[in-house]
Amino acid sequence: MAISGRDLIRGMNQYAPPHLAVEKDPIGLQVGKPDAEVNGILVTLDVNEEVVDEAIQQGTNWIVAHHPVIYHPLKALRTDHPTGRMFGKLLKHEINVFVAHTNLDATFDGVNDVLAEKLQLEEIQVLIPSQYEKLKKLVVFVPETHRDSVFEAIGNAGAGWIGNYSHCTFQTSGIGTFVPMKGTNPYLGKQNELEKVNEIRIETVIQEANQKQVIEAMLEAHPYEEVAYDIYPLELKGKEQGFGRIGRLHKAMTLKELAEKVKLAYQISGLHSVGDLNQSVQTVAILGGSGGSFIKNAAQMGADVYITGDIGYHTAQDADALGLAILDPGHHVEHLVVERVCEQLKKRLQASIPILASQIDTNPFRFV
Repeated sequence: MAISGRDLIRGMNQYAPPHLAVEKDPIGLQVGKPDAEVNGILVTLDVNEEVVDEAIQQGTNWIVAHHPVIYHPLKALRTDHPTGRMFGKLLKHEINVFVAHTNLDATFDGVNDVLAEKLQLEEIQVLIPSQYEKLKKLVVFVPETHRDSVFEAIGNAGAGWIGNYSHCTFQTSGIGTFVPMKGTNPYLGKQNELEKVNEIRIETVIQEANQKQVIEAMLEAHPYEEVAYDIYPLELKGKEQGFGRIGRLHKAMTLKELAEKVKLAYQISGLHSVGDLNQSVQTVAILGGSGGSFIKNAAQMGADVYITGDIGYHTAQDADALGLAILDPGHHVEHLVVERVCEQLKKRLQASIPILASQIDTNPFRFV
């Protein structure tokens, strides 16, 4: 089944909703056009010329990246310079680039959940809460003949998520009545005659952020000229959302033992540490990428150790003064989310197109 870029973008926005991103974060479609057919998808942490060459070789005309390919405004596109040459290849080969950055950090099953999962943390919570999901109730009335098609359409569009369960609905049967008046083109019945139809009431929960796409999918799948549906606000709070995660190891271990566990879990050969390597740690805070500005949050949440990247000299001193141990495995460990993004896209798109994890190591640092 052929899919367009809009299908891909819709799937990624369901997985990593744009409203989770920090203000002015450059996310979304950065190169290309949304209507371009998707022949294949290459998922990567970064986009550089090697990754673009890989996409060309693999025949994938869409790249989904975590780090923006355009972060600062471009002042020139000279193709005799590395950056301009890379963009030249993207445009020449009609390769589209979509970015999920801080929204992928904050979303459920995103960067920080993957990092916490790799360390087998328990009792995981959001480290830096920013908001709760806003939830609504959707109720739609469907003729029995189209129950399954409408149910699948709204579920695939993102309705019915409760925790880690999808397609959650409650359905009841009843009789729908209507009189098609002059100027109508009814799917069932005749003009000026009362029609009675066996209908199904489908009710489900939707995220406010997904409301537009769910309604569009419902209207497209529904056979009626005029669809009867209701949307109710809910007082219930959805999942807490935000950046970083904090949880507990199954049992306490020394900072040195945890460092070895991190190296193995995150597939790295070395890391920086702050604190006594013989001290006992159990409560672990994690923030993928650059998290040095949040050491106080980690300390206030009761973390024994904070795992994050790009820690500077003075930040390390501040953490030491707070009694907070730090393990810095580097920024590049975020690459561990690439496989999870592939899994999410395969599940959400349900299309027979290649969805590949990039094999290019874009980490500029090496331990020697």
